[in-house]
Amino acid sequence: MFNKFLSIVKKDVVLTVAAVLAVVSCFVVPPDGKYLSYIDWNTLILLFCLMLIVGGLRAEGVFESIGHKLLGRVRTARGVVLTLVGLCFFSSMFITNDVALITFVPFGIFLLETAGLSSRLCLAVTLMTMAGNLGSMITPMGNPQNLYLYSISGLGLGQFLLLLLPYGAAAGVLLAGSTVVRFPAKAVTVPANTLPALRMRYVWAYLALFILCLLTVAGVLSKPVVLVIVAIAVLVLDRRLFRRVDYALLVTFVCFFVFVGNIKRLEELQVFLSGALAGRELPLSVLISQVISNVPAAILLSNYTDNIPALLIGTNLGGLGTLIASMASLISWKQIAAKDAALKKPYFRTFTLWNVGVLIVLYLFSCLLRAV
Repeated sequence: MFNKFLSIVKKDVVLTVAAVLAVVSCFVVPPDGKYLSYIDWNTLILLFCLMLIVGGLRAEGVFESIGHKLLGRVRTARGVVLTLVGLCFFSSMFITNDVALITFVPFGIFLLETAGLSSRLCLAVTLMTMAGNLGSMITPMGNPQNLYLYSISGLGLGQFLLLLLPYGAAAGVLLAGSTVVRFPAKAVTVPANTLPALRMRYVWAYLALFILCLLTVAGVLSKPVVLVIVAIAVLVLDRRLFRRVDYALLVTFVCFFVFVGNIKRLEELQVFLSGALAGRELPLSVLISQVISNVPAAILLSNYTDNIPALLIGTNLGGLGTLIASMASLISWKQIAAKDAALKKPYFRTFTLWNVGVLIVLYLFSCLLRAV
């Protein structure tokens, strides 16, 4: 029984911690009618819909098809890695960093090995992982903390994009430059694989649903209406997608909402934390993300400050650094470990060195932007 419990904890540490904190906080503030007001239902609805839609596109092989077509045009090691990094960077803006890494990291590992680039595997996957985490910062639907912070920020879609775009652009330049410098332009052979033909009527259906989600993000459509439309459509298109939703992430959000909602009702602690955070939102959100990851950091800190733009920048930059700063990074770690256990130490060193280095550069960039 104890071993089974440990395996559950190891499988999703963040969910376990969130559940424990929520339960403990319920003893401090006993459950009452205010509990339902803790939960940001808009974020959960939109996240659930996006999971279903992106799951459908992935099941239809859309992303793999795009990847193969792009890679069919490159003939050098530099071109291969640039393409893989670009796929993670740009796709994460729309399909979330988690899905981008789940889709393209295994594909990238296979491709790098068959192209004779196994010796550069750790660096290439590190760059792909950073690309997924940094590209996702640019849009509200790019990652869970953006979706949550955008829903409570009061920012328009244009304001959100203008706020994060400079950081995304700087990150893109850093990643592209690093790839060009570290990977040679030597010729390689990219294997040609024949993929099944796309079922375009299904693809167009999922894309139409995705556009509805974009309209919801822009405030044109209400989230409950979109939830009903998406749920009915997925039941018709492929009801198996409901089983593939990351319900653990949704429950993690609920647990953190309960924990933070209860803590916020402790007035003395509320005053202390609000004072400690005032004017330090960006650096503190970066630091706290290193320990508890950026999604819970965003939920926690948003209850003690109105400076949501600083939290958006801080939690997105805070996805760099430690391996758990962004839980999406663990996807790449697991893929590397499954490939070859001997790669775990060199990958960890490479990942940490590059993430900390890029984090420092982008943080200094944020200081420069704020000073101008």
